[in-house]
Amino acid sequence: MQRTVLIIAGLLVSGVAAIGQAPATPSGLSGEVQTGYGRVKANVIKAAENTPPEDYTYKPTPDIRTFARVVNHVTEAQFHICGSLNGVAAASIVKPPADTADKTVIVDALKASFSECDKAYGALTETNLTEMIELGPAKRSRIGLAWGNVSHDNEQYATLALYMRLKGLVPPSSEK
Repeated sequence: MQRTVLIIAGLLVSGVAAIGQAPATPSGLSGEVQTGYGRVKANVIKAAENTPPEDYTYKPTPDIRTFARVVNHVTEAQFHICGSLNGVAAASIVKPPADTADKTVIVDALKASFSECDKAYGALTETNLTEMIELGPAKRSRIGLAWGNVSHDNEQYATLALYMRLKGLVPPSSEK
């Protein structure tokens, strides 16, 4: 009886420990860039989803881009960069919707660009990071393109977060 209790207690403790553990994250350089991509992806998508449709035409001053244009810029850049990482010919790269399109159309295009990037980031390995990829007239390493995309997305997310704050909304990265 005592042995049974100890075995059950041990199983409970190990089960609780396993539940409290964070999911395994990829390791190495490919894991670092995949983790960075995952964070910014969540913030950009949530910012686009949480902003009301009427605020997609918002711009802080007349000479600055609208919220929709910033979202579409992320879409456009991701299809270009991740499409290149995936070997998609430049002529086949998807164009973003018009900045005046319905919010649903803009968000769907954004999510489609993240799907293209999911494939690109999912294919990164420690052995292919230094492989050179043609991007227009230049050649860049896979890791360089991937980190460049993460950096660009973070810059654009900062703009989206600022627009949200100016409209009285809480950006995803500040939600508790």
